[in-house]
Amino acid sequence: MSEPAVETTALDRYECRACGYVYEPEKGDDKDDIPSGTSFAELPINWRCPVCVAKKTAFANIGPAGTASGFKENLGYGLGVNNLTPAQKNILIFGALALGFLFFISLYGLQ
Repeated sequence: MSEPAVETTALDRYECRACGYVYEPEKGDDKDDIPSGTSFAELPINWRCPVCVAKKTAFANIGPAGTASGFKENLGYGLGVNNLTPAQKNILIFGALALGFLFFISLYGLQ
């Protein structure tokens, strides 16, 4: 019998619920001399948000970088669009807008 997969939170990003600052372990925190590769759990208990000085308890886990945004329960809905990462969603949205604009401008070529 196989064991269930264990999710690791070492590289998860954490977002400040007060101001929206995102702590990324890959980058660390230059303001407080936190080296890159330091997970959120390894931060000192007195560490504060570098933007709004909120306590560490004001942060929420938003998962690792490059994953689909949103609740895991809802990723199956939305014609598969919910499985896209934020960068892929931006490409889809702005690509569709650019294509629509090109079609609109091409109407000037009709006589």
